[in-house]
Amino acid sequence: MNINSTTQTSASTTLYAAWIGLDWGDKEHAFCIFHSNTAPLESGKLEHSAESVHRWFKQLEQRFGGRPVALGVESNRGALLHVFAQYPWLVIFPINPVTSARYRKAFVPSGAKDDLPDAILLLDLVRFHQDKLRALSWEDENTRQLSALVLARRDTVDRRTQTLNQLTHLLKSYYPQALELVGGDLSAPLALEFLRRWPDLIALKTVRPSTLRAFYYKQNVRRPELVDKRLEQIKQAVALTTDQAVVSVAQLQLKLLLQLVNTFNQHIERFEEEIARLFATYSQAALFRDLPGAGRILAPRLAVAFGTDKTRYPNPESFQKYAGLAPVREKSGNQLWTHWRWQAPAFLRQSFVEWAGQTVVWSKWAKHYYQRMKAKGKKHHVILRALAFKWIRILWKCWQTGIAYNEELYLKALAKRNSPNLPLPTKTT
Repeated sequence: MNINSTTQTSASTTLYAAWIGLDWGDKEHAFCIFHSNTAPLESGKLEHSAESVHRWFKQLEQRFGGRPVALGVESNRGALLHVFAQYPWLVIFPINPVTSARYRKAFVPSGAKDDLPDAILLLDLVRFHQDKLRALSWEDENTRQLSALVLARRDTVDRRTQTLNQLTHLLKSYYPQALELVGGDLSAPLALEFLRRWPDLIALKTVRPSTLRAFYYKQNVRRPELVDKRLEQIKQAVALTTDQAVVSVAQLQLKLLLQLVNTFNQHIERFEEEIARLFATYSQAALFRDLPGAGRILAPRLAVAFGTDKTRYPNPESFQKYAGLAPVREKSGNQLWTHWRWQAPAFLRQSFVEWAGQTVVWSKWAKHYYQRMKAKGKKHHVILRALAFKWIRILWKCWQTGIAYNEELYLKALAKRNSPNLPLPTKTT
């Protein structure tokens, strides 16, 4: 999905047959409808069921003859937008929950709240403040699918990270030597197999050195000095606890966590296969595939961040603001301060900041910019956010023109402008 400013219109025009505020709840949904200056507001509640919701929308479609109807709904109900998309006569206005909360507070300072008044607030916002809202438009199916895949993969990675943190904590409580003996990456096949075969130090110390050496060799740990070091560590190791009441329960927990990590690994691999398959034929892939440091993981994330609708962002500033990378300046009296942009899409912003970090390694000018800002005392994450801000201007131009980024051409453009971001030529001896 994306936000398209061309669908904005004044509520005073005759474009819409009706305006609806819909407050979606867990068990029931409150609505408020305005359709005529002479008719009173209609309000009511819907049962939370697919049948009830679709029946209501079909009744509205028949009632208003399929003419456009403006629907205001809080934007944190993102999954529901796909339900609304099945009805093309609906023009959906996602409203930031912060906006509706502040609007409510302005007129209900007591803080009183229930579902129906919220529906009225959403109706007021979509009727009287439509010039400050943006209607939703939809990306093509491939973009939506690829976007869902990269988001699902990241969610699974985050869940695996939580499980790995639990696994680390567990091992520290009864088997800390394992953290070093498996090489540090607890999600790697070596670590999972090592811990499955030898779930505590006592079991490990009964194994012959030749067996352990063969295990490491099979897991591609073939430096003799490293294997010898680990075998000596095992020989000298002392169990943190031999209390069977503790160790036996820890082993059960270990088995559970290992199974979870293995399951996450399998599904992450499957997501990545699907992402690679879809991205290989994606219409915008050529613009993002070869970006410095993007690789197979970040390139699809950057591609779906822009999408295929070139009217989505009329200028780079609109994308910088939407991604939450444009700083916000506030002024009060003689004071002026800059702060982080709130309520931005976290995954989108994260994608660009992560990629900016990779470009420091793979892009000459990005590396020079990072080093220059570091010398000025800027913090690491501050630099990466600023670098992502700069990269968006470049990518926006590539996206609009359909011309892929070329590092050498960009360096020539920096030289022509005498930009401070131009890296100094390498000295030869």
